[in-house]
Amino acid sequence: MTIATIARIETWAYRVPLSQTVETSFGIMRDRPAVFVRIEDDQGVFGWGEIFANWPAAGAEHRARLVLEDIAQLLLGENARRPEAAFQELTRKTHIRALQCGEFGPFAQAIAGIDGALWDLCARAEGKSLRGFLNDNAPDIIPAYASGIDCRKEEAVVDAARHDGHVAFKLKVGFDDQDADHVARHAAGLGPGETLYLDANQAWSADLASEFLTDIEGIPVGWLEEPIPADAPEQSWLDLRERSKILLAGGENIVGLDAFRSAIQSGIFGFIQPDVAKWGGVSGCCRVGQMTVAAGLTYCPHFLGGGIGLLASANLLAAVGGGGRLEVDINSNKLRDAFSIPSLQNGMMALSTAPGLGVETLPEAIDRYKTFHSEVSV
Repeated sequence: MTIATIARIETWAYRVPLSQTVETSFGIMRDRPAVFVRIEDDQGVFGWGEIFANWPAAGAEHRARLVLEDIAQLLLGENARRPEAAFQELTRKTHIRALQCGEFGPFAQAIAGIDGALWDLCARAEGKSLRGFLNDNAPDIIPAYASGIDCRKEEAVVDAARHDGHVAFKLKVGFDDQDADHVARHAAGLGPGETLYLDANQAWSADLASEFLTDIEGIPVGWLEEPIPADAPEQSWLDLRERSKILLAGGENIVGLDAFRSAIQSGIFGFIQPDVAKWGGVSGCCRVGQMTVAAGLTYCPHFLGGGIGLLASANLLAAVGGGGRLEVDINSNKLRDAFSIPSLQNGMMALSTAPGLGVETLPEAIDRYKTFHSEVSV
């Protein structure tokens, strides 16, 4: 049997200036970046992936170049139809490089995007959607929630998300001592069957997080995400979980299968949230999702980037199952909206049945935001 080998790798970096910034507890986004990667084999089959690029502010172009100038030569000529093996090999072969420069995050993110592109390629070669390739019984419809809502904003922001078909909404908190009041105000405006989630983006110490929990006691909240730093001592997380009447969520800043396994087994989290563009790609995140569901917890993929990563997250959620919701950022992002992202009805998203992710080419509408594009080939 002829083996299809990787013949060409391309990366693009984009930046869209924002008239209205996106704020979190730890920083402000003044533009929306994205890094996309396309891998093609020697039979002409291709796939798309996305690499995390939100932070640091100057990170997008670095990651796009990292793929081509430091990783591609480890991949060209290799079997294109064994993405899990490629993920493991690239992780092993780049370990010393990442250690040498202290850039474990960028290498992991670049490998995640490569992994996603290889899985898209494999699914496309079989004429199946990514979710169908991963799981023959994956549904075509998944639940989603509106994300990225600054708790300080007026209720009109939630109203707009509701108008777009959402029934669950995640507020960003961690700004100041008025957060609890803002949460109470938004909670009071919820309708029947609607849910509120909170994300502190690692804003607080354990003591401040405990104070916040006291302040919002009695307010119906589905989860509190990353109330303290992801690398806080496990005992701090355990103490907070014991203190909290609200389920805790986290995972976007956990790296490695062993670390996720520990988090799942710890009893700390009710919701596990790996990011397909940040660590693991499809290979790692699918494994984490399966372990999460098997442990009786809920897999809810984290994502806050462009259209390719969002489609990958949606397909992963459908393949893994377990009742979790897809994260859909409601802030302006042309690098997401230019793709064919399905709309919602009553909190549900109907996914395309096209092969792979359903992405053929990058939309012309985003071309003017391109800051880098290059390729390498055999």
